[in-house]
Amino acid sequence: MLKNYFKIAWAVLQRRKFFTFISLFGISFTLMVLMVVTSLFDHVFGPQMPERGTDRLLFVNNLREEQGEGYSSSGPPSYYFLDRYVRRMQTPEKVSINSVFNPVNSYIHNKKLALDIKHTDQQFWEILDFHFLEGNPFGALEVKNASRVAVINQTTRKNYFGTGPALGQTIEVDQVKYRVIGVVEDVPVLRIQSYADVWVPITLKSQDFKDTGLRGGYFATIKARQAADIPKIKEEYARIIQQVSQLNPKEKKQVHSYPDTILESFARNFLGSGKEDKVGFLYTMLALAAFLFMLLPTINLVNINISRIMERASEIGVRKAFGASSNTIIGQFVVENVFLTLLGGLLGFLLSAGVLALINDSGIIIYAQLGLNLRVFAWGLFLCLVFGLISGVYPAFKMSRLHAVEALRGGSK
Repeated sequence: MLKNYFKIAWAVLQRRKFFTFISLFGISFTLMVLMVVTSLFDHVFGPQMPERGTDRLLFVNNLREEQGEGYSSSGPPSYYFLDRYVRRMQTPEKVSINSVFNPVNSYIHNKKLALDIKHTDQQFWEILDFHFLEGNPFGALEVKNASRVAVINQTTRKNYFGTGPALGQTIEVDQVKYRVIGVVEDVPVLRIQSYADVWVPITLKSQDFKDTGLRGGYFATIKARQAADIPKIKEEYARIIQQVSQLNPKEKKQVHSYPDTILESFARNFLGSGKEDKVGFLYTMLALAAFLFMLLPTINLVNINISRIMERASEIGVRKAFGASSNTIIGQFVVENVFLTLLGGLLGFLLSAGVLALINDSGIIIYAQLGLNLRVFAWGLFLCLVFGLISGVYPAFKMSRLHAVEALRGGSK
């Protein structure tokens, strides 16, 4: 029966080309915009390399100090705080400390290269899932000895060495020479926890280790033994923060810091005061924005469907006169509308793939890797079906209420 519905739908759409074109255009444009936004959201917050196992990862990238009324300051925590308190946590499987990436300059053949450098420990490479194209990461020995070795991304490798060998060669960054021991795939700049052009041992910044302040320029990456341990890690971290707040009771200083997922961190720091978990609010805002964006084209499609149905009043009357039930007619027109929506969705997927390719090639987002992966495709298909059902149910119901005699006359009830 469903196969017959699709045959009828295709025949009807071919006969009513104008309505079909207008409907496809609206659906395609709407789905294209939603797919681009969904792909960008997935690119930033989804399980992407090198932060692929996001269900077991937490990040500490902000610490807020409050003292008295009206005074507060926040920013990345210090190496001292992370090493003294976070690295010693008992619940996680591993804890890594790495610096915020910093812009530096390098020169090759009298040409200046603007690079971003990050200082990391060996756990950084054990926790995150980088794709090595050549060589290997530096290990505990290189970190302990503060060896001047570096892992670089593929773009830096291309700019420096072209098609020649890279491993064992020297790269000079900010007037410091490093020996290249590994090359990894480019990491998009929006993955701020892992992004850089060059990664070097954290002990090369040992001058920062002496600063006993709580804020500095470092991140922590925490890996749980299993996803179920995430709440326990957060509880242990909360106890640590409470302990730190009570170190100097006379100062009456309150310290706020949280181990968050990438999405939790964004929602907390950009949508809230830095204290509250705003993930639920973020999802609500995104859902509301998507609903409002889809509302106008849905209303337009409903009006187009009603006009299309009114043109087919005599057809409906004939079918009712020969015994077709209201449910049969509703089913036919809902399937017809879903079929139209899926056609528009397919065109929308093709358009969004082109737009994403343009964004990747434009360089607007450094090392962007936007694409229509399985998660994005699933959301797109879901939106297509919702779009088709919402815009098709009311016109189909209205059509089914037509009486056979009135329908044959071209009227409506």
